[in-house]
Amino acid sequence: MMKKNAPSRAGGNPGRAGKWITGLAAMTLALLAGCATVPPIDRAALPATPAAFREGDGRWTIAPPAEAQPRGEWWKAFGDPVLDALEARAERGNTGIQVAAARLAQARALVRSTNADRLPQVGVDAGAQRAYGLPFNPGRPASLLNAGADLSYEVDLFGKLAQATRAAELDARAREGLLQSTRLLVQADVAQSYLALRALDDERALVRSTVAAYRETLDLIERRHRAGDVAELDVTRARTEVAATEAEALALDRRRGDLEHALAVLVGDTASTFTLPVAASHASLPIIPAGVPSTVLTRRPDISAAEASMLAAQARVGVAKAAWFPSIALTATGGYASSEIEDLFKWSARAWGVGALLSLPVFDGGRREAGVESARAGMDEAVAQYRERVLVAFRDVEDQLSALRLLGEQAQAQARAVDAAARTTALSGVRYRNGLVSQLELLDAQRSELRNRRQAVEVRSAQYQATVGLVRALGGGWGNAS
Repeated sequence: MMKKNAPSRAGGNPGRAGKWITGLAAMTLALLAGCATVPPIDRAALPATPAAFREGDGRWTIAPPAEAQPRGEWWKAFGDPVLDALEARAERGNTGIQVAAARLAQARALVRSTNADRLPQVGVDAGAQRAYGLPFNPGRPASLLNAGADLSYEVDLFGKLAQATRAAELDARAREGLLQSTRLLVQADVAQSYLALRALDDERALVRSTVAAYRETLDLIERRHRAGDVAELDVTRARTEVAATEAEALALDRRRGDLEHALAVLVGDTASTFTLPVAASHASLPIIPAGVPSTVLTRRPDISAAEASMLAAQARVGVAKAAWFPSIALTATGGYASSEIEDLFKWSARAWGVGALLSLPVFDGGRREAGVESARAGMDEAVAQYRERVLVAFRDVEDQLSALRLLGEQAQAQARAVDAAARTTALSGVRYRNGLVSQLELLDAQRSELRNRRQAVEVRSAQYQATVGLVRALGGGWGNAS
């Protein structure tokens, strides 16, 4: 210890020496705090955004994330009240949405928990013990009663607690995005399953009407065979067509049952009790304008969740780096202690204490360094996942835009094929009844017409599926985009 009369190295001025030491300490803390800052995200690792979608009309633009914008009840654009009712049931009963909502609640609770670490912690305690050799009564057993309060507070000099809170908040934001993503996924699955089921109803009606027509033809051929006008070969051919078409109708029934069971799960009902009566499709095909701005794309909840996860991983690097620096905790205790309960709360029985604790691990076998490396690797992983989500989002939009454009052209070509096949069947029927062609030619014409009509239904169904797929790829409805 320096003697009282010893000269000071700071020029004999203790005040100046104190200021120098204080300044050095402040500079050291600033350097340490600077070391605890989080590393920036390498923008070169993120995907470049195109000026326009290839399948668009050039009016698409890129905008910052806006996942909080309402998406609306986009399925109402199809104009089917049954679909509206199913979407409402799925919102209430789908288990996937319930799981995602529970996870969001857990994340929000964790935010409150991390926020609590930044506040003073206060507790009360009381106790009683019987002991020998207490200071106030040596040599004899005595009782000691105490009651008091404790207060502790960790000083967040290097931002460890603040970064932990930020990471938890970003995790909650990611969970919110995942909830929205799950909700959108369920809505799209309900719409696609329902529209596919209605398309099957149309196809089943077409096939069953063809079966009825084939049976009428079979009855006619059997009567002609009994009259000796046609050979047995014509009868067996007609029976083959009837049986084969009936088998196709049964296969469609099986597929419809699978879709009905899938809808039951989506709306949170049991497959044994859920039924959806057979009906013709009344849904209209909405047209999504090609010039919808890509602000709707930035509302994709999975991209929002991936971005929040990336920023949370970045904050955790700061938490891991802060483990290298000392932690300072302030403590205070106060209360009463007495050997007699009636004297416990007397002023003479009071006791108190204050303290400060600074701790810094000196050697941990590389644990802190490994923690920083793990956090950096986690950030790199989150950046890569965010990049993948963005790339997948653009791919999804391009896929559905391309599908809708090509399906529109295919629908026009298929309509021409149906008209031609129907005309061919009509002409073949006339020629067959006049004995100009064989039954084989008539059956070929009928099979061709049925095949083309079924393909027309399938193309129409694919247009519905691609429309719902585009809605999902855009992150929801487009009506609120600007």
